[in-house]
Parts: sequence; C-alpha cells; structure tokens
Amino acid sequence: MTRPELEAMAADAYVYGYPLVAGLTMLDRFVNGGLGVLPPAPFNRFAHATRRAGPEDDFGSANVDVLYSVAPLDLSEGPQMLRVPEAGPDYYVLQFVDAWTANFAYIGSRATGTAAQTWLIVPPGWHGTPTDPDRVIVAPTTVAVLVGRFACAGPDDLPRVRALQAGLVLEPMEPGGLAAGLPAPDPEVPERLAFFERLRVWTAAFPPAEPDRDYQQRFAPLGLLDPGPSPYRGAVPDWTLALASGLAAGRERVEDATRPPEDHPAGEWRAALHLFDHNVDFLGPGTLDSPEWRIADRRAAYLSRAAAARAGLWGSHAYEALSAATTEDADGRPLDGAHHYTLRFPPDGLPPVAAFWSLTVYGLPDHRLVPDPGGRYAIGDRTPGLVRDPDGGLTLHLCHERPADPVGAANWLPAPDGPFRPVMRLYRPGPAALDGSYRLPPLHRR
Repeated sequence: MTRPELEAMAADAYVYGYPLVAGLTMLDRFVNGGLGVLPPAPFNRFAHATRRAGPEDDFGSANVDVLYSVAPLDLSEGPQMLRVPEAGPDYYVLQFVDAWTANFAYIGSRATGTAAQTWLIVPPGWHGTPTDPDRVIVAPTTVAVLVGRFACAGPDDLPRVRALQAGLVLEPMEPGGLAAGLPAPDPEVPERLAFFERLRVWTAAFPPAEPDRDYQQRFAPLGLLDPGPSPYRGAVPDWTLALASGLAAGRERVEDATRPPEDHPAGEWRAALHLFDHNVDFLGPGTLDSPEWRIADRRAAYLSRAAAARAGLWGSHAYEALSAATTEDADGRPLDGAHHYTLRFPPDGLPPVAAFWSLTVYGLPDHRLVPDPGGRYAIGDRTPGLVRDPDGGLTLHLCHERPADPVGAANWLPAPDGPFRPVMRLYRPGPAALDGSYRLPPLHRR
C-alpha cells in the first residue's frame, strides 16, 4: 500500500472511529473526575447536579434549563433495574447512548409518559426472561451512558427536581456481579498514535452494528484489527508519519463538517435537525423509527456521527429537543453586546413546543455563560414577568447594559460586552419546527 493510500485510509478511520474514542474518553473522564456541575460516579450509579450551571463553570454552552442526572452503565455484570419516580407535569427525559454515540432509547415525558416506571436494561445478546417484556431496553454495547435532563425553572424549583433525582434508582438484577469497565489502552504508545490505540482496544471491546463490521475490515492495514500487543509501540517511522498525517486530515474533515455553510441568509438561525439521525440499527423505546429520522447512506452517517460527537456529544434527536444558534444580526453583522438587539416574535410566531422554549446567550470565544448579578442566564416562556407587545407578540432585548425602559428591562437577556452567540432551545418541538416550516426571526440591531 502506498503512503497516500495509507494516509487516506487513516483519515477515513478517524472519521469512523472518532465518536467511539471521544465518547468513551468523556465517559472515563466523568467516572474518574466528574463533568461540569456533575460529580464523578462509578459505573451503574447516578451522579446528580444539585444546582444549575453558572458563569463560574468552564463547560462550554452550559444548559441552564435543566438539571442533569447521569449514570455510566456497564452491563458486563448483568442487567440493571431502573426505577423512575412519578415525574408530574414538568418536562424530563432519560436518554440512552451507546459506546458509538447512538441514541438507542428514551424514557420521559414525550416517550413514555410521567407515571412511575420500572425498566430492565440488558446487555447485547442477553437471553434471560424479563418479568415485563414491554419494559426492556436492550443496549447495543455493554458500556453506555444514561443522560437525564429535568426541567428546572429556577432556584425555587430545585427542591422538586432534587426529589425526582433522589427517586431514580439503578440496581443490578442479580447482585454480586463485577463490572469490567473500560479496557485500558497501552500507555507506552506514543501520543501521536494514541487515538488509533484507543480505537483498536475499544472497538474490540465494544463491537459496532453488524453492517459496520464489514466496513471496519478495510482498516486492517492500520493495525486496528490486531489483537494482543499494540502494533503502535515502536512502529516504524514512515508508518507512524503516514498514520499521523491521515489522523490530521480526518480531524480537519470532522471540523469542516461542524462549521456552518458560508453562504446562508443574513441572520439565519442554524439548527441541525438531523445531526443525530445516524443510528439506523438500534431503535428502542422512545425512538422514532421512520425514514425522516434515519440517514440512509452509511458513509454519510459516519461523518454526521463524528460531527455530532464533536459539536454536541450525547445530544438528543431533534424530536426530543432542538437547538438553533446564530452569530449575526439581520444585516449579517457579527453580534456584539456593545449594541442593542431585539428579537421579536409576532403573535402567531412564538416557537412551537409541547414542553417549553428558552434562549441563552454565550460569550465568545469560550462559549461561557454571561455573568449577571440578577442571575438571569436564559429567557423563555417560563420566565416570570415578561411583557407582551400591544398586538400580543413578544419582543426580547439582548444587550450588555440593562434597558432603561421597564418593558425592555422585563424582557432583557444580558449579553457580554463583546462578541456573543445566542442559542434557542425547543423542548419537545412541534411539527412546524421539525419539518422546517417554522423559522426563528432574525435579531435586529437598534
């Protein structure tokens, strides 16, 4: 195989394997050190956020609409029983993500209702007899992550959410098992080839869907299918350079896939409606198994899957929650908090949702929340005191300085004194949002 062919193959392998490596690297980080407002948690135990995210947190694009409860799952010790308490009318979701970042099941307000529920989570290939066959979730890989999001309207709502979190229970169906955890890559592999070593080890431990395994065979010349000792220890320089060059090319391909198109209408909000539709093999409870939510072309799905893992790891399908963002006003000028912007929704043009909608502003380039003495980091249909326009519409104000007039102040979302990026989130978006017929209005600079 020539060096250009080897580099091209390595680039393809990076795109293919990035979600597995990125997702399990994040999972390992979470198990051992926590993540943002979440403390660390061992496998098959929940970690609960006890407060909403704030400007002090260094997690980019932190979500202040919900409190998270996350459990790393390891089903090598056997099935796990999941008990969910009665949730009441407020929005929540428990999302299941496998090692390859496929969203394979949902429990929650949209998917399964708000009554108390008990589910059995089983590993691939399990042949037991469940008590209730309709309450079984089959994980595609033995390791997965359960991401819970509970709507939290503000500090006064924290006791309700914490009570729900406390009611989440994970326990083994048969006590006494031992979780295997993540197999450790060879620590002696040089850093420039560490990606391929992780991919080699974790692919063997957590095989993908059967149709993907045929595609994987083409990566044999890269050493990704080698069992036993790592082929990347003491690798010959030419081979190492070819793999490193291909890795860089693959990384650039993924970065390009996450960038918005340069040619777009001024002020357009960009929503990735189908970024998470790459799972076509494991569609369990709560997923929508229909053509519009499946990427039919597997090769295209590999790049979409990698872009989703890069831009929004563990994000949900758009039919569960949809986000849209922009960085410019209606005239195509970059947004800057030194200016005053309005976002006006006509009386019949509010975001269509079955749960709620919310707008958050993040400073650039770090995508952190904007400090505000009043603690307002988002504004939406749950925000108390919003003032409607005379015709019944709603005008929001985004700027650094608090507006002087009472109406502007009531509808104000603080922005940094510099570049910023607003993100609109729609929870349980309506059909008009999902089919693209609803468009968010652009921001206008006053």
